Amino acid sequence: MAALDGRVAIVTGAGQGLGAAEARALAAAGARTVLNDLPGAALDEVVEQIRADGGEAVACPGDVADWATGEALVKTAVDTFGGLHVLVNNAGVLRDRMIFSMSEQEWDTVVRVHLRGHFVTTRFATAYWRERAKATGLPGYARIVNTASEAYLLGSAGQPNYAAAKGGIVSLTLATARGCLKHGVRANAICPRARTAMTGPLMGAAPDGPDPMAPERVAPLVVHLAGPAGERITGEVFVVHGDVVALLGPPTVRAVFRAATGQWTGAELDAALSTEFAAGPPRPGYVCEETLPLAASTFGEAP
Repeated sequence: MAALDGRVAIVTGAGQGLGAAEARALAAAGARTVLNDLPGAALDEVVEQIRADGGEAVACPGDVADWATGEALVKTAVDTFGGLHVLVNNAGVLRDRMIFSMSEQEWDTVVRVHLRGHFVTTRFATAYWRERAKATGLPGYARIVNTASEAYLLGSAGQPNYAAAKGGIVSLTLATARGCLKHGVRANAICPRARTAMTGPLMGAAPDGPDPMAPERVAPLVVHLAGPAGERITGEVFVVHGDVVALLGPPTVRAVFRAATGQWTGAELDAALSTEFAAGPPRPGYVCEETLPLAASTFGEAP
């Protein structure tokens, strides 16, 4: 019996790249899938491929950030397959630009698709799971896998919109994990590195032979988190690519300063903080670069 036999999964951004690879992997593990992307041949081809491989899939196209699309995805899952157990949020776009030259539309588009898109689907999925738990008196089987990025860890200079949206997705994931735990929801985020149409210009051409950054290298972790093995995993963030799965820790307190008199004066604060920031040129300190050496290439930043 496959790990996801009898389960129903929604995958957004499923028309290509990571979403398509994740949808195929979930279907191969036994899940019946509802696939979302903008209307077009790409989405239909993934649906037909899953069906040709013996799986079950249906398309529910639409703008993932539209309220009606989120509502339609859950309704399609329930009406077509009888329920919903897994939500994989993957849909995204890039509009790279330095902050001083970014347009209003470039900011709004990226934040809308990534962060609002994650919120909209999560809102309707968790409402469905909460009502099910209330009706049965028991927590249900509910998994959310959100897609963040190392761009939020690094503060990618040419991607302020993308980095901000991905940081918001991590916070949304944690709030969902805490707020919906009693209803059976397990919510986690992944920061994948994968060579896709969206990231190809940044990551360069694939090498000859097997591509260590192929989207298919990310899909096994998604299946794991969506499956029974994910029961005890929630509110976590993973970096995943190639042969690497790295579990991130929470932010730590780097230093603590206390006013000697109970209230800071300007002079006292200057003296206290100068001990921390006296040496070397200014550089961003609230970044995580530990994931960079895990592979030879990354997304948006050179190791």
